[in-house]
Amino acid sequence: MSDNFLSLANTGVQKLHPYQAGKPTDELERELGITNIVKLASNENPLGLSETVKAALQKELTELTRYPDANGFYLKQALANKYSVNINQVTLGNGSNDLLEIIARVFVDSSSEVMFAEHAFVVYPIVTQAIGAKAIVVKAKDYGHDLEAMAAAITDNTKLIFIANPNNPTGTFLEQDEIKQFLAKVPSHVIVVLDEAYFEYAATDRRGNAIAWISEFSNLIVSRTFSKAYGLAGLRVGYSISHPDIADLLNRVRQPFNCNALALKAAETILKDEQYLADSVALNNAGMADLCAFFTEHKLEYIPSMGNFITVNVSSSCDKKTGDEVYQALLHEGVIVRPITGYGLPQHLRVSIGTESENQRFKQALTSVLNLQ
Repeated sequence: MSDNFLSLANTGVQKLHPYQAGKPTDELERELGITNIVKLASNENPLGLSETVKAALQKELTELTRYPDANGFYLKQALANKYSVNINQVTLGNGSNDLLEIIARVFVDSSSEVMFAEHAFVVYPIVTQAIGAKAIVVKAKDYGHDLEAMAAAITDNTKLIFIANPNNPTGTFLEQDEIKQFLAKVPSHVIVVLDEAYFEYAATDRRGNAIAWISEFSNLIVSRTFSKAYGLAGLRVGYSISHPDIADLLNRVRQPFNCNALALKAAETILKDEQYLADSVALNNAGMADLCAFFTEHKLEYIPSMGNFITVNVSSSCDKKTGDEVYQALLHEGVIVRPITGYGLPQHLRVSIGTESENQRFKQALTSVLNLQ
């Protein structure tokens, strides 16, 4: 029997590299013996778990010997009520990443093209390559999506388009009119995924309501997550809303029980906790303003962000260090951020917005590493 298992894998998988998550705090502690670590690498919610969710999870623990509801009825009903859609338009995922992969598996094969922007979320190229499809990467405009260029790049083989709004890792934001005009140009047989993982952090007067467009654009899928503003990253639960026929197809491929019982209960509970969401957004807005002021003061170029993170050009300091060099130096200061060389931004770092004290630690560490005055 051959032990060259690489040759047995699908061609696309052979060339894949595993997704690199933000470095865990305990890993840094093992490597460098550092304690009191600040992690600002994974766009997590620094507010902590909602008290209402804690109480709900405590009650749910007694039922963990049983399988969860495979269809997630109560969470789907809550989402349907919140967004004024039918329950058969909702698909649940083990985080929204799960849904991105399910969508690709349903609509894409090796003869297809999948389109996304330069500097867009790394999961898009991963799922495209894993399926063996052709990736069409459209050059970014001001670090974000160039929708005119994307519309012009559509061919007969284009089957799926990913658009992240706000975009990760750059935080750029597309106005609602821009997106709607783009959708009007996309042929009806091309599926468009509007990935709104950071939707709740965007300015309220600019968010719009893309879900309402599904009645007009039946090829539109809107995906969102409970991992960010709702503070449930560790439980992994996301959802998409689409035309019922699309949701039916997604549910044919979706694994049964892909959302565990605790995740379902936590998500259903947090949807009702409006104060937690308001507090999350307020904390993020304050932290964002603080870091932007700091970067401006020290003449560090940054990309204005609508997410819960900000991307800064650390090479714009007098030291001219690369993002990777500054990342490594910050690790020795006990601060974990995200290098984004893999996104085509080797001079930048993505920094999650933390609590006031965490942001302060980051500013002190960056001041030291870059010898800022």
